[in-house]
Amino acid sequence: MSSTFESTIRQIPYPQMSVYEKLSDLNNLEKVRDRIPQDKLEDFTFDADHIAIKAPMVGEIKLRIIDREEPKTIKFETEQSPVPFNFWIQLLPMDAANCKMKLTIKAELNPFIKGMVSGPLTEGLEKVADVLQMIQYE
Repeated sequence: MSSTFESTIRQIPYPQMSVYEKLSDLNNLEKVRDRIPQDKLEDFTFDADHIAIKAPMVGEIKLRIIDREEPKTIKFETEQSPVPFNFWIQLLPMDAANCKMKLTIKAELNPFIKGMVSGPLTEGLEKVADVLQMIQYE
């Protein structure tokens, strides 16, 4: 059974293209490494197309960018995860200087697993959105 989790829509005070260019190359995460709470992530590695996170009580999660639709969508899928899922970042222009962002996760979850992971997944998605909203995109 497919389950979808979405972040709240965030306003970002930068042009859509600037945000897209920064987020579509994961090497740019180096600039935000210090904003990620160290107690939340033991290991955090990435290159242009991949990201790996070792999360307490979850284990290692590896994601790979599978599609870039300039300047509005970046899609990821899991390469390694206790629960396989797809994740995407959607960007919509508001005006020349601002855009909106929404994060979405879609996973195949049985009802038992869904009950256990819904809260943590939604909370994690909001935390990722918080970090992405704080980035300086110029």
